[in-house]
Amino acid sequence: MSQIGHRDITEDEADIRLDRWFRRHFPWVTQGTVQKLCRTGQIRVDGKRADASTHLVPGQTVRIPPLPEGPPPPPAPVPLDDRMVRELDSMVVYRDDHVLALNKPHGLPVQGGPGIKKHLDGMLDGLRFGAPDRPRLVHRLDRDTSGLLLLARTPGAAAKLAASFRNRRVTKTYWAVVVGRPDPKSGKIDRPVARTVGPRGGQSAIDADGDTAITTYETLDTVGKKFTLLAMSPLTGRTHQLRVHAASIGTPILGDERYGIEHSQAEGFPDKLHLHARALTLPHPAGGTLSLEADLPKHMRETFGRLGFDATAAGPPRR
Repeated sequence: MSQIGHRDITEDEADIRLDRWFRRHFPWVTQGTVQKLCRTGQIRVDGKRADASTHLVPGQTVRIPPLPEGPPPPPAPVPLDDRMVRELDSMVVYRDDHVLALNKPHGLPVQGGPGIKKHLDGMLDGLRFGAPDRPRLVHRLDRDTSGLLLLARTPGAAAKLAASFRNRRVTKTYWAVVVGRPDPKSGKIDRPVARTVGPRGGQSAIDADGDTAITTYETLDTVGKKFTLLAMSPLTGRTHQLRVHAASIGTPILGDERYGIEHSQAEGFPDKLHLHARALTLPHPAGGTLSLEADLPKHMRETFGRLGFDATAAGPPRR
C-alpha cells in the first residue's frame, strides 16, 4: 500500500472529472474503487469531500489515500539510434505544445503485434522534443496506409483529441487511386462492415449483420474508365472501412491485395497500397481549428505522374 499523498491540478487538466483524473494517474485502480474512496471521504479536493463526477480546476489539490501497489513499470524502451531519430524527425509535419502530427510512411505499423518488431508506438520516446510526457496516439492508420497520424503531447490534449474523434468532430480526407470508375462519380457508401477470418487472417467484409459503416467519396480525376483518383471521408471508423467500401462499389484501391484480389493488380505500378490520409480538420485542444495536410508518399507520386493526376487536387468530399 502507498502512503497518503497530495497532488495539484495543472492547467492541462482543467475541467477533467475527478474519477477520470484519478484513473489517468493510477490506471490500475478501478472505477468502483475510486467511487468508494470518494464516498468514504478518503479522496478529497482542497480538504473537502468530493463526488467522483466533480470537475477539477487548476490549482486545486487532490488528497490521494493509500492505494494498492500498481503493476511493475514496463521495461525501459530500447534507445533509438541516429538513423531512427532522423527517420522520426522526417515524419513530423506539425508540432506545438499540445499536438504532434506525423506523415506516416507506407509499411510502418502503428502498434506492435505477432512478428512485428519495429512499430511507431515503440519509437514515441524519440518524439518528446523535450516534453515531460511521452506523446500519445489518439487514432490509428493501417500498416499499409500512409499519411496523417495525430499524437497528443500532454494527457489533457489526449483527452480532448480523443473526444473529438469519438464525437465525430474530425473531418478526415483520404486520397485513393482506384481501379475503374465509380458510378455515380460522387456519393455516399452506407454498407455495414463486420470483422471476419479470411485466407489472410483477420479482415473485414460487407455484412448485413455488421456495424454501421458510412463513407462519402468524390471523384477528383479519371483516366478513361481505367483509373480514378477519389477523395474519401469515413464518417465511421471500422477496420479497413475505406478499402472494403471501395471494393464494394467495384473500384478496389490500387495495390490492395487483401480486398482487390484480381481487380487491383495493374502491371507497371508500384506494388503498394495507394491509400493516403491526406488531410485532417479538427478542434485544436487549446481552441480554434487545426487543419493539416500530408504530402504523398513516393509510390503514389510516381503513380500520379504516370496517370497525370494533380497532386494539389482539393477538398474533402461533400457530406
